[in-house]
Amino acid sequence: MALAASVSAVSLAACGVIDGVGGGSSSSTPKKGNDITVGLLLPETDNPRYEQFDRPIIERQVKSLTHDQGKVVSANAGADAAKQSQQLEQMIADKVDVLLVDAVDAKAIEPGVQKAKDAGIPVIAYDRLAQGPIDAYISFDNELVGQVQGRALVEKLGSKASSSTIVMMNGSPTDPNAAQFKTGALSELQDKVKIPKAGEFDTKDWKPENAKANMDKAIQAIGLGNIAGVYSANDGMAGAVIEALKDAGVTKMPPVTGQDAALDAVQRIISGEQYMSVYKSYPEEANNAAEMAVAKVQGRSIEFDALTRDKVDSPTTKNIPSMLVPVVALTTDNIKDTVIQDGIYTVKQICTDKYKAACAAVGLH
Repeated sequence: MALAASVSAVSLAACGVIDGVGGGSSSSTPKKGNDITVGLLLPETDNPRYEQFDRPIIERQVKSLTHDQGKVVSANAGADAAKQSQQLEQMIADKVDVLLVDAVDAKAIEPGVQKAKDAGIPVIAYDRLAQGPIDAYISFDNELVGQVQGRALVEKLGSKASSSTIVMMNGSPTDPNAAQFKTGALSELQDKVKIPKAGEFDTKDWKPENAKANMDKAIQAIGLGNIAGVYSANDGMAGAVIEALKDAGVTKMPPVTGQDAALDAVQRIISGEQYMSVYKSYPEEANNAAEMAVAKVQGRSIEFDALTRDKVDSPTTKNIPSMLVPVVALTTDNIKDTVIQDGIYTVKQICTDKYKAACAAVGLH
C-alpha cells in the first residue's frame, strides 16, 4: 500500500505536475508557489495514531513537495468539538492557505468550514467526512473496515456463530466514520450472530473509559459466560473491553476485534488477548492528503483530479471528490507483511520482554 502511494507520486511526476510546472497537457496555472501553509486540525489524543503517524508524515510530505519551503501548522482538539471550532477560526485568522480537517464532530464543524470557504481557503476533510462545503475528502473505505471486522468475528466463531451472543461496542455517535463502521459490521453480523439490545453501545468520544463502563453494563445484563465475542470498533476500546472482561474474571478470552493496529493492540494480538485489528496504511493516507492539499492550493488540477477519482456524499454536499484507501485485517498471520514491512513498528518495539515468548511462538524474532 505504501508502494502504491509512491507509484502515484512517480506517475504524476512523469506528467510534469509534481514540481509545480504543468506539463504540455495541463492548462492550469498554480495559484501559489511553494511558500504555502497547510493548516492541520486533528481530533483527539486518546488514539495515538494522529500525533505519532499522521501529523509527522503530513509535515514531511508537505516539506518534500514544496522543496522545504512549505510548512504545516497543526492543532489537536483533544476530543473537544468547541475547541476545534476555535482552532479552525484561528487558522482562518492566520490566513493558512489550505485546511486539512479531521473533525471531532462532523456536524458541529460545518459553520467553521463555511467560514473557511468564505475566506477563500480550501478545506479537505481528512479521515472523517466533515459537513459543509468541503473541497475534497480522503479516508479509508469505512464500510469495508466494518465488514472486515464483522467477517473476522463470524469466521472465528465458526459453526457456533448462529447460537453465539456478541457485544457491539461502536464508536462515537458524532463521528460519521463510526456509523459507517457499524453499517459495514452489521452487514456481516446480522442474522449470523445474536446481538441483544443490552449488548449494543455507541461510545461517547471513542473514550476507552466509556467503553469499559459500557462493557461492565453488558457483562451484568448478559452474563459473562454468555458473551461469545465482542465487536469493538477500534483498538483503544478493545483494550478497555478486555480489561473489563479480565476484571469480571473471564477464564478464556472471547474473540475481540479492533481497528488502527495500535502498538499495544498488536501486542495483545500476539499474546492472544485480542483476536484482530484492522491495519490502515497511515503513510498512504497521510502522504496522499498532503499531496491533495498542495495540489489544491497550487492549482494543479491534473494532479488533484488523479488523487480524487472517487465520489462520496455528505449530508450537506454531494459528489465530493474523494480518495478511499484500502484496508486489511491484521492477525498474527500477517504482522510481518503489514505494520513491520511498512515501517510502522519494528520487531524490537513489538517484542518487548513481556512479549518475547509470544513473539517467538508466532515467528517474530
